[in-house]
Amino acid sequence: MQVIKFIQIAIAILLIVSILLQNRESGLSSAFGGSGANVYMTKRGADKILFNATIVLAIVFFGLSILALFI
Repeated sequence: MQVIKFIQIAIAILLIVSILLQNRESGLSSAFGGSGANVYMTKRGADKILFNATIVLAIVFFGLSILALFI
């Protein structure tokens, strides 16, 4: 049980870091959901890896949380 809690904490920290590292347009309008140009850009390189890692970390965190309920 303790091991799962430590793994959850580590995954939570990695998840927070991966979310904060994702690059968005800076500025006040982006803080409230707006963007300067409404241009769709595909993710490439490190952006794509970070995006996919964030999804994987979120799924693993969710799975560990469910697992912790039954242990």
